[in-house]
Amino acid sequence: MKTDLEIKNSILKELAWQPNVNETQIGVVVEDGTVMLTGVLNDYLKKVEAEEAVKRVKGVKALVGNIQVKYGTKYKQTDKEIAKAIVQAFKWNTAVPEDKIDIEVRDGWISLSGVVASAYQKDAAKRVAEDVTGAKWVNNTITVKNSVNVNDIKDRIANALKHTADIEASGITVEATEDLIKLYGTVHSIAEMKAAENAAYLLPGVDVVINELDVLD
Repeated sequence: MKTDLEIKNSILKELAWQPNVNETQIGVVVEDGTVMLTGVLNDYLKKVEAEEAVKRVKGVKALVGNIQVKYGTKYKQTDKEIAKAIVQAFKWNTAVPEDKIDIEVRDGWISLSGVVASAYQKDAAKRVAEDVTGAKWVNNTITVKNSVNVNDIKDRIANALKHTADIEASGITVEATEDLIKLYGTVHSIAEMKAAENAAYLLPGVDVVINELDVLD
């Protein structure tokens, strides 16, 4: 079992390897495996990259991201410019059904709404919006319309987990109903926990995934 100090040192090393992140701008506090990040960055994507880097560190059980995003005047975008950039980015991304998604921007805070066919499309829209210069936060309220029979979805998810290189599937149990997918059991890192969730989301017809996986010490 890694100590909090060992986890913190591993996080600092992982952040230092990120080409777009200056680890000296980020404060790291670790308590009983729970990590809090603080600081101010000039790009929302840098915030996302820093948080994803922390999730890859073994021993991290939970993450509290309190990093703020403040753009300099050189890169400051109006809400209209941000919205137009998102619309254009949606058009270029084949995973995003642009005509199904509504966009609202207020002071750099982006809200996405609408109805799409899969959770994968919902998540893709959020990732695209996060990449737009000027974005401070993305609130993704897009809903998924489930039009697929899910009688065999449990077996398909279990099979997908077994073939995902980033996941040790033996510790994961899957429950499926017509309304949701539930994952529980144990994994070795937050990154592995997220990979299992993503594997479930990628299957057609999956609407809601409840991730109750625990990270081993």
